[in-house]
Amino acid sequence: MVVLESREGGKVLDYSTVNQHPFVNVRFISVEGNSKIEVKPDLAELQIEVVTQSENLEDAQSENALKMNDVIQSLLALNIEQRDIRTAFFNVFPRYDYIEGKQVFRGYEVTNALSVEIHDVNDVGLVIDTALKNGANRISQLTFKLENESGYYQQALQMALQDAHEKAIAISSKLKLSYMPLPIEIVEQTSGGRPILFKTAAAAQSSMETPIETGTITIEATLKVKYQF
Repeated sequence: MVVLESREGGKVLDYSTVNQHPFVNVRFISVEGNSKIEVKPDLAELQIEVVTQSENLEDAQSENALKMNDVIQSLLALNIEQRDIRTAFFNVFPRYDYIEGKQVFRGYEVTNALSVEIHDVNDVGLVIDTALKNGANRISQLTFKLENESGYYQQALQMALQDAHEKAIAISSKLKLSYMPLPIEIVEQTSGGRPILFKTAAAAQSSMETPIETGTITIEATLKVKYQF
């Protein structure tokens, strides 16, 4: 986006009329600089669940606790740090069937979910398979992230500023200005958050390691820069 304007006595003049006003000496160019960086993620967050069912609540809870403990121990054996394993939620629901319009109690369902951070994305498939082999029966979500997203965004901002500067130079060159435009205002344009790649994994037990494609994360930055010339 490029906007040209000229000011005289507090009035905004169309640039096409500037030559008719020889005393105008303050003009502005507003340009929009954009940049986009594609980065491979280096952090994964995985949600692992153990779901058990029984007519007796204590039995469902006991079975769930045993299986979840096995899952946690198997993750620790993969050298995942204890601080990277945390409970995401714990739910207990009564189960009912509806037969001929009547509600029939069938027992209880207990769900215990872990959120696990994996700092080597190449290990995601191994972590999934290990959890499933040791009692987990649901992998509900898998999110890829960047550990240093802020650093990449700062780089994108610099590239956006360079893009704006090049646009201003191109305009000033075309208009045959005698000196380079001077940036007097820079505004960061936000779009409600930078995009993060999100994937959901529906994994099944297999003798082969679950294949996981990480894709890339797009970091974008936009600056609106106003130049005086």
